[in-house]
Amino acid sequence: MKKLHRSQKDKKIAGICGGLGEMFSLDSTLIRLAFVFLAISTGIAPLVITYIVGWIIIPVAPEE
Repeated sequence: MKKLHRSQKDKKIAGICGGLGEMFSLDSTLIRLAFVFLAISTGIAPLVITYIVGWIIIPVAPEE
């Protein structure tokens, strides 16, 4: 079973979208686009707060 980690290789800000991409074997660009679309359609603040909480509680991936 794959665990969620923040990516150290594929990151723009905190590596959360990169980590989700690695976990689900998807391109992280698609996850980033979905995140931006959701942020615009639901309001910016809820997803920004969710991203910051994820940044705090999701551990960094171990070095390979």
